[in-house]
Amino acid sequence: MGLDRIALTDHNTAEGALQLARRQPGLAIVGEEVRTTEGEIIGLFIARSLPAGGRPEEVCDAIHEMGGLTYACHPLDRRRASFRPERLVALAPRLDIIETHNAWSEPAANRATADLCRELGKVAATGSDAHAPQELGRTWMEIEPYVDSQDFLRKLAAARHVVTSESGGGRRARLRPGP
Repeated sequence: MGLDRIALTDHNTAEGALQLARRQPGLAIVGEEVRTTEGEIIGLFIARSLPAGGRPEEVCDAIHEMGGLTYACHPLDRRRASFRPERLVALAPRLDIIETHNAWSEPAANRATADLCRELGKVAATGSDAHAPQELGRTWMEIEPYVDSQDFLRKLAAARHVVTSESGGGRRARLRPGP
């Protein structure tokens, strides 16, 4: 597939990403998709797992204390853990990145999120939200090489969003049963 880097963000644990970073340090961006009391927040460039169930402000602050970046994933997707638009506005000072295209979100949710991200002046990202290997490559970002999380954030602002025709259908692919 030709991936240079992958932000591995399992639900409510960074352990898999930490293991991948130990095995392939040049490949992994250590992350976690943390369920909060209101929606999900991804921490990127983190050093440990975060507990689920905290208030969004507490989760964002814990990510920043580790030197990580906060990423609002599928923030306006009503079918999943998400935030109301006014809540996203209130959280904006604590958010570094807002996902404006999620491969599994309805197109209307992606458009509304992109509009809000622009209004808030936040860095936009595109996410594959892959839960299985065959789901990789539906969307991705093309970004210049970076040296640390802050350089990543600066370069992400100018990155190219690649969205394929298989992306944004609002539904998850069905996994085929094994042999």
